[in-house]
Amino acid sequence: MKEKLAMIGRLTEQVGQYKKEALLSPLCTIGCVILEILIPYMTASIIDNGIAVGDMGHVARVGALMAVMALAAMFFGVTANRLSAKAGTGFAANLRSAMFENIQSFSFGNIDKFSTAGLVTRLTTDVSHIQMSFQMILMVCTRAPVTLIVALVMALSINARLSMVFLLVMIVLFAALFVLVPMSMRYFRQMFKKYDVLNATIKENVGAIRVVKSFVREEHEHEKFTKAAQDVFHNSVSAEKIISLNGPIMTTCVYTCILLISWFGAQMIVNQTGLTTGELTSLLSYVMNILFSLMMLSMIFVMLSNSIAAAQRVEEVLEEKSDIVSPENAVTQVKDGSIDFEQVSFSYRQTGEGKPVLSDIDLHIRSGETIGVIGGTGSSKSSLVNLISRLYDVNAGCVKVGGVDVRDYDVEALRREVSVVLQKNVLFSGTIYDNLRWGDENATEAQCREACILACADEFIQGFPDGYNTRIERGGTNVSGGQKQRLCIARALLRKPKVLILDDSTSAVDTATDARIRAALAKYLPGTTKIIIAQRIASVQDADRVLVMDEGRINGFDTPQRLLETNAIYREVYESQNQGGSGDFDEDAQKDAARAKTSLKKGGARV
Repeated sequence: MKEKLAMIGRLTEQVGQYKKEALLSPLCTIGCVILEILIPYMTASIIDNGIAVGDMGHVARVGALMAVMALAAMFFGVTANRLSAKAGTGFAANLRSAMFENIQSFSFGNIDKFSTAGLVTRLTTDVSHIQMSFQMILMVCTRAPVTLIVALVMALSINARLSMVFLLVMIVLFAALFVLVPMSMRYFRQMFKKYDVLNATIKENVGAIRVVKSFVREEHEHEKFTKAAQDVFHNSVSAEKIISLNGPIMTTCVYTCILLISWFGAQMIVNQTGLTTGELTSLLSYVMNILFSLMMLSMIFVMLSNSIAAAQRVEEVLEEKSDIVSPENAVTQVKDGSIDFEQVSFSYRQTGEGKPVLSDIDLHIRSGETIGVIGGTGSSKSSLVNLISRLYDVNAGCVKVGGVDVRDYDVEALRREVSVVLQKNVLFSGTIYDNLRWGDENATEAQCREACILACADEFIQGFPDGYNTRIERGGTNVSGGQKQRLCIARALLRKPKVLILDDSTSAVDTATDARIRAALAKYLPGTTKIIIAQRIASVQDADRVLVMDEGRINGFDTPQRLLETNAIYREVYESQNQGGSGDFDEDAQKDAARAKTSLKKGGARV
């Protein structure tokens, strides 16, 4: 219980600038409740002191006062609703903003812990549940207890003995809630997990809709979605079955209470034992006030049981701390592009219990070198370069950039100097200029064009009607894979980094364009350390040295010529791609180099 209260306290810190509305809303609700509770008392006065004795002046005076009180109660009620709505929506906005900000600080390891669909659900559905509960708390959680207490006090002041009926009913209702709420919470927790699966199914289907249609798998995807939706449905039904018991119990208690008070009250009036007709009328009004307050409280408990499950999931995101943070007195300047791996081992489970994907990596790269990296699928090429920009931390050993352990750098400073073009190229909605300026938000149009010329992207951009102002759809769906890769390379070049990593980033371009890009990088970025991960031998043939990876270990690291003589894996890949003849390879290389030189001359004239 203490943990839940502490969690609620941490979440409500996000109310922030809406504290005034959050405080004024309950106050207005209290004013509304007090006025509403006094109206039945005034009704009793009209009956006993006005109608019963024929004093119509008293009826008029009290009636006018009741009208004023009703209008005032309505004003307080409307104001309370408006304030609670503003506080609730503001709280939800702050909560989402805080979650999103924390997610931005997550390392890849943190993101791996939460599924993408799970994070989306927490930011949307879960926060919506919390928002509704927060607004209910501001109004109903204030109205119900205040109404219950004030109405009970008024009822006891009219007839204490007859009011004992309320206490008996309250005991029954709270006992029912004590049983029902824990049972429903278990199903609500399961339901939110099912929402994660449902969102993941939607995201996967919409993101890969072209593949789905190409392979005519619409029916299969529909069945998968239907199953996920049915799982949510069944969990919801199970929870609602338990909650639905609350209604009949409440109704039974209300009518039982009315019958008992009517029966005993009528006897007291007939026997003239301390109860008037007006007082009985007031008591019956207070019966409804008290019991409807109890019904509202029961609804709140049910909603809170739902929201607590959502709140726990939201708190997990808010309380999650990034695995990768900048140390105190962090180094903010990267001296050069030298890279050193010293006895590095790494697994994606940071406890080290998982199977290592990299083992005993000892590697030294000089600043300004061009390093090719080849290896079979699953040989951990991408895992290796992810450690350079500290997207993950090593389990053993250390990675150094510019002679400094990457863990000693300010994370942002390190990543500004290590540009990475990942395998999965991502463009964002906006113009081509907007996407390029992710590399440097202050880049001029001339600088953007120069980077695109180096990346061989300028030629196709000039073919668009709007040129560099062409709008890119979300995810870059309106450009080809090769065009997307070249735009991403240009974006990375705008950083003017000390280390440039191309993670199979030219796989979708032809060999001639690949050669032109490499030649341009060599000419215009001579001091930048370039690491080129590729599947094609032609992409690494001009590298100073080539790193051969095999099952998470270094199998070879030398010049391309020496590897051809000494490394079986490199030789096998070389021969398979060049049909076993070195002459073909040399001829292709010469053709690519010639094309690159011609292109650079043209490109240089256009800068």
